[in-house]
Order: sequence, then structure tokens, then C-alpha cells
Amino acid sequence: MQLGTNLPRVGSYNRAVVLEAIQASDGISRVQIAARTRLTAQTVSVIVRRLLEEGLVVEDGSAPSSGGKPRRILRVDAQAGYAIGVHFDPKEISCVLADLAGRPVARLRLPVRAGLKPDAVVRQMARSARRILREADVGDHKVLGVGLACPGPLDGDGVMVSPPRLPAWDQVPIKGLLREYTKFPVTVDNDATAAAIGERWAGIARSTPSFAYLYLGTGVGGGIFLDNQVYRGRSLNAAEFGHITVEPDGPACYCGNRGCVEAVCCPSAIEAASGRAHAAVCAAAARGEPEARRVIDRVAGRLADAAVSVVNMLDIDLLVLGGPALREVGGIYREVVARAVSSRSLARRLHAVRVETSPIAADAAAIGAASLVFHATYAPRLGTLLIE
Repeated sequence: MQLGTNLPRVGSYNRAVVLEAIQASDGISRVQIAARTRLTAQTVSVIVRRLLEEGLVVEDGSAPSSGGKPRRILRVDAQAGYAIGVHFDPKEISCVLADLAGRPVARLRLPVRAGLKPDAVVRQMARSARRILREADVGDHKVLGVGLACPGPLDGDGVMVSPPRLPAWDQVPIKGLLREYTKFPVTVDNDATAAAIGERWAGIARSTPSFAYLYLGTGVGGGIFLDNQVYRGRSLNAAEFGHITVEPDGPACYCGNRGCVEAVCCPSAIEAASGRAHAAVCAAAARGEPEARRVIDRVAGRLADAAVSVVNMLDIDLLVLGGPALREVGGIYREVVARAVSSRSLARRLHAVRVETSPIAADAAAIGAASLVFHATYAPRLGTLLIE
């Protein structure tokens, strides 16, 4: 059953729509905002005036006008606020401090010592967040919050629920603990969805209404934007692209199926197939070493099979490949996936689907974690219009 419109919230929703239009552009005028958002010129003018007063937006130069005075160009003031992004991988903590434009101004990586209890690891995250603020000389008053990207599944309260690669972390309230130890508001999501939000806020998908993100890290995951809204699913764990079956008789996956993308394409699977470290295989493949290239080409083919299924299912405009496992081989994966999507997707004669490698692939989850804060604070969300 559909819910009604909460009219008192229309104003804040329109404000978010205007701010998003400014953030997604490389400079935009009030007239262009009105044309893009279909809001009236008067509404845009009122909202822009308030954004200027709040310091979120600045006027930066002017553009020629077809008549009358030149149009003032608007941009988000990148220094108006910052967010700390923390990516928790089973082997490493990555931390970034990002400005409001989503650009990292400081980075920090720390290994996770084997055998540490969850509480000690979360305290390490909090110390990393404090350290990166000190090193960047940014005061607490400029920080909007901490974003945390971590392995799922997660429930609505930010509690980890049986994460497959972290058996000791079942029922750990990671969001609450990090909030307690940092003293900042915390926004949490699985690493793949966070990476997709980062791509939306700071990457190549800023103005793309519908796209999917295929994330390759320790595991394989995904994120989805449909009609400008992130899609998380009923239990907030949608887009598990890593569990699309691509080899029905393939190796067993921890999810209970066989031949999942993750079981065939994750770094540990590549290591098992080659007998070499993942980084070494990828570097050798990039150099053209035949045996390493055969391993990587096989993985790329399985990723392409999954990508075609995703494109057929969602009918999207863009598929982004990202994550730290793309180092050295991102170009190979993109070429194979793009060829498959262009030749095998059902709607290929109706519209082309772009396949791109994320420009922030190496830090995708950490930048995505920071973007969780910006997205939660400023992005227009249709749910805010519904009666609660």
C-alpha cells in the first residue's frame, strides 16, 4: 500500500534536490538548476540564497547570458564540511578524511593484527579517525560525522550478523561502538553499497540516474542506484552480486551454493587457481605473462557473465567496476565485461550501457564510507516525503 505525501517536508526535499544539482555539476547557474530540476526560478532562487547564507555553496565566476546580466556560477564549498571514512576489511583498516566534494584530503592505512577481539579493532578504528583529524588539522566542529564501510550482512541498527569471513564478529554492534569511541555520529553500510554511494557523490556516476557497482575486494559485492535512489532491499543487504551462480558445477561457496562469482573470482580463489599471491598474479597478467593472463581472463569471463545478468535484470545506464582487487587488472576486466555487455545484453539494440572502471577504485570503500555521511545529510530521499 502506498503512503501519502508529507507536504511539510517538500521544502527540505527541494533544498536537497538543488544542492545535489550543484554538487553533481562542475559549476552551474540558477537558470540551469531550474531547467534540470524542473523547479520554478523563484523556488531555486530562494533555496540558493539560503545555501549561500549557510556557507554550503559559493558563487564562483559567471557565464554569458542570452540576455541581461551574466549568470553567476554556483559550486559547493568543498571546505564547508568534512567526513571521516573508515573501511574495515578483515586484514586492513583504511581511513580517509574527505571534504564536501568527496575529495580525500588525508589517508591512513593500518593492518589489523590477527587475533584481536572486535572491541579492540573498533578502538583502533576510532584512534585512526582521531589521528587523521590531527594530521589534517581539522577541528571537530567541521566534521559532519564518521562513515563506516564494513563486511555485511548488517541489520538496521548497524549490528553485524554472521559475516562469513569474520566469525568472531557475529552480533557485534559495530556502529554503536564506533560512535561511543569517536564521539561522532556514525553512518554504516556494507562496503560495496558504500563504494556505490562514493561513486555517486565523488566519482563518475554523479549525474547518472541508474547504475550498478560491481565491487571487488576481499570478496565480491555490489551496490545499486535506481532512478537516483540507492536501493538497499528489504533487509538492507541488496545487490549481493557475488552470489550469482556462474559455474553450476564450480567450487563450493560459503553461502551454500556452488560456483558463485565470489567462489570463482575473489582474490583467494585466484590464489587457489594459480598457486601464487593475488597481487603477483595480477602484476604478471598486466605484463602479459601467458599463464597469469589465462587465470585473469577466466576470472574476467565469469565477472562478465554476472555483469550481463545484472544489466538484463536492472536495465541500467552504467556499470562501474571498482574495489582494491582491480589493481593492475582493472583494464582487462573492463574490456572483457564491456564486450560481453555490448554483445549479450537483452536491450543492447535499444540503448548502450557504459562499463567504466572507477577512478577512485583503490580507495573506493573508504571514500564511499565518507560519502555515506554526505549522502545521509544532504542527498534527496523520496522516503522523507512519506507520512510516517
